[in-house]
Amino acid sequence: MSRPLYRGVSGVRTPEHNHDSWESHNKDKVDKEDFDKKGSSNHSSLPLKSHLKLLFSDNSHSKYGTNENGYSPDPLIGTARSRHKLVLHLLKCSLVFIVILALAGSFLWTLSISTTSRGQIYHGYRRLQEKLVSDLLDIGELSSAPSKMKELEFCSQELENYIPCYNVSDNLGLGNSDGEELDRQCGPELRQNCLILSPTNYKIPLRWPTGRDVIWVANVKITAQEVLSSGSLTKRMMMLDEEQISFRSASLMFDGVEDYSHQIAEMIGLRNESNFIQAGVRTILDIGCGYGSFGAHLFHSQLLTMCVADYEPSGSQVQLTLERGLPAMIASFTSKQLPYPSLSFDMLHCARCGIDWDQKDGLLLIEADRLLKPGGYFVWTSPLTNARNKDNQERWKVVHDYTENLCWEMLSQQDETVVWKKTSKRNCYSSRKNGSPPPLCGRGYDRPTWPSRDNLNKEELAIHGLQTDEITEDNESWKTAVHNYWSLLSPLIFSDHPKRPGDEDPSPPYNMLRNILDMNAHFGGFNSALLHAGKSVWVMNVIPISGPNHLPLIHDRGYVGVLHDWCEAFPTYPRTYDLVHADGLLSLETAQQRRCTMLDIFIEIDRILRPEGWVIIRDTIPLIESARALTVRLKWDARVVEIESDSHQRLLICQKPFFKRQAN
Repeated sequence: MSRPLYRGVSGVRTPEHNHDSWESHNKDKVDKEDFDKKGSSNHSSLPLKSHLKLLFSDNSHSKYGTNENGYSPDPLIGTARSRHKLVLHLLKCSLVFIVILALAGSFLWTLSISTTSRGQIYHGYRRLQEKLVSDLLDIGELSSAPSKMKELEFCSQELENYIPCYNVSDNLGLGNSDGEELDRQCGPELRQNCLILSPTNYKIPLRWPTGRDVIWVANVKITAQEVLSSGSLTKRMMMLDEEQISFRSASLMFDGVEDYSHQIAEMIGLRNESNFIQAGVRTILDIGCGYGSFGAHLFHSQLLTMCVADYEPSGSQVQLTLERGLPAMIASFTSKQLPYPSLSFDMLHCARCGIDWDQKDGLLLIEADRLLKPGGYFVWTSPLTNARNKDNQERWKVVHDYTENLCWEMLSQQDETVVWKKTSKRNCYSSRKNGSPPPLCGRGYDRPTWPSRDNLNKEELAIHGLQTDEITEDNESWKTAVHNYWSLLSPLIFSDHPKRPGDEDPSPPYNMLRNILDMNAHFGGFNSALLHAGKSVWVMNVIPISGPNHLPLIHDRGYVGVLHDWCEAFPTYPRTYDLVHADGLLSLETAQQRRCTMLDIFIEIDRILRPEGWVIIRDTIPLIESARALTVRLKWDARVVEIESDSHQRLLICQKPFFKRQAN
């Protein structure tokens, strides 16, 4: 393309400038001739000459005369234009060189960056990510407020006791049987984006300890017919009227559980069940627990009994036990490894629990051994232990011989009850016959007694990779937090609900809550602080699979808990917890590329929370604001509270309203 030209008349000179232009023209012509001569005499300059031609090329048809369009070129602009192009070319080369240097420097800096710097950068990235999430939610709410903030609908009546991940018909269709059809299968099922209503006649549970022995019939799935068709022991333990089920564990007429517990204590070598603590027993896994009466009786002795039972489409042991304010969860002992770490419990109890311990080549006994702490006790009550026919005697012999290979010592056998003690000495395993199953694994240690277990010593903490000052600081922090929580909740609860059924006067704050779920339990400090404050509660400590696994530490401290993926439903029935607590859970989950949303997690919280139950969420300000926006869709009452000791975090305190289905 031709360079820009001045407008002029073809062949006409301008009088004011014709002399200068002519001299300039002659000078350029002489310079050009000298340049050509030098170039022809020196062939080594050809490459340079070629580059110069490229840089200073002129595409016009005439050098200095008029062209075919009648425009006369400027004799001075060619040189200036050429220099300008050269400068631009050099600038481009310089820019490319600078970019290469910058990339190389960045790469070297990345390789040499320290671990601390990486943590700071990651923390900064997390903060930016949280802010981005908050901003996106705000933008979405502003752009589509009517649809985004619409309240969720209530679920249909058949979902009143709905538990996701348990579909018996689908499991049967896959060929599962022998109890496996009741297994938990959390696949990509369609989520129920609705709120589960309470049954028509649902009533708020009675306060503890009254609620331990009396529950409302309408609050559970079990029917009067199912109670009357249960075994004689169950009927002796329960009385049923139109509205209530009464458990007679505190009655002088009822001696079954008390005598049974006393018998077990004597078989161990103790005076009575109140001495279990002295024998190192604090946590008990009650397999197939019935309606939780064994754990209810032992609770006053500071023993913590976790009930586990299979999923039941109707008449649930787990639902009824939780309704009584006792620890329980759905779990199948026969098909899958339980979600507890190894060496978790001081005692395993199975009273006619329906498990055939002689089956599956000893795998069920191996799982029991895995869960049992060294020096712990295995209590089994079954007609098989006192069998008279040959087949059952053979089955009993299989169990007896296998427990010897596990290095369990049979302490005593009375009637149908047998008590074994798991050895705490490693030399027993080395003295076994070669090839005796099962192979050796695990670690051994002496068990401290409760409550000293709550404060593990330096050597015990070192097993978990922690130091004493870390736990001490965590404990003090949670003591302050629990004090603040109760200061906030007490006036709210008593102002809204000064009395409940069965209360003559407003109860003191210690028992205003009973079943507590900690969705991100960390070291178990929240649980510890509640007990130190004298609160009559039990805590299900949950360790999310997306975070550090401190569950072994929690069990070693004498508490109970499980691993769980919060993108899946928790294995419990609706309306089973009075308080759900989540410290840092939202930050933990949003940092992962999860397959669920914050709303999915909140819908699950609503499912397992009792009417008039409470939610306490502690997290960063952007995430708390995002969570607060979601509470509108859930119909929760919510308020945000500042934290004096932390300007970067907030508390979100919510209460679930009491909605129930209207009678037809």
